[in-house]
Amino acid sequence: MNLIAAHFPDSWLFGGWLATLWCLLHSARRVPWLSLQQAELTAWFGATVVVLLLWQFKAQLEPGIAFHLVGATALTLIAGPDRARLGLAAALVGDTLQGGNQWGSLGLSWLVVAGLPTLLTAALLRLAQRRLPANYFVYIFLNCFAAGALSMWAVGLAGCLLLALAGAYPPAFLFEEQLPYYFLMGWPEAFLTGIHLTLLVVYRPQWVHTFDDRFYLWRK
Repeated sequence: MNLIAAHFPDSWLFGGWLATLWCLLHSARRVPWLSLQQAELTAWFGATVVVLLLWQFKAQLEPGIAFHLVGATALTLIAGPDRARLGLAAALVGDTLQGGNQWGSLGLSWLVVAGLPTLLTAALLRLAQRRLPANYFVYIFLNCFAAGALSMWAVGLAGCLLLALAGAYPPAFLFEEQLPYYFLMGWPEAFLTGIHLTLLVVYRPQWVHTFDDRFYLWRK
């Protein structure tokens, strides 16, 4: 979702920037910077670069509407929600420097492609840990596969709602012709997130911040 600044009132753009800056400052304060291990930094920075690369493979049908994998769920599970939000902000800045986004709408774009999916992924993870059995397959199928698909659908729905409320495109065009593409994109998002997290928790569990062997494998 590459939002165009011209589609939105200045008050929306300003509000998007304020909300984004507040969220990023809040997340930055919660990161234990001095106690991060090398494996955590490697996974965080590496996953952020992969997300930025994923965003370069996109299809744009109309100005402000672009289809690409999001990667927010995977980054949230690898680095945790706070570091994921910072990493996605860095990826958005990098994408904007390459001409993929506009600075004026960067705040709104971050709320859609970073704030919303990281919040949803973190909420599903807390729900599963509190209400469901401490099981490896619950983590993989619910928190990786399902959360990846739901995040993509949430990004598409939120983007279409923003564009419809701003009057950028007719609602019928957005919800009947564009939103179904996001539903289809949810399946490859789920598959790639699930497969890559499965491999990581098997071969590099120290790179996955939200996966704890003591909780999922030892707890009975």
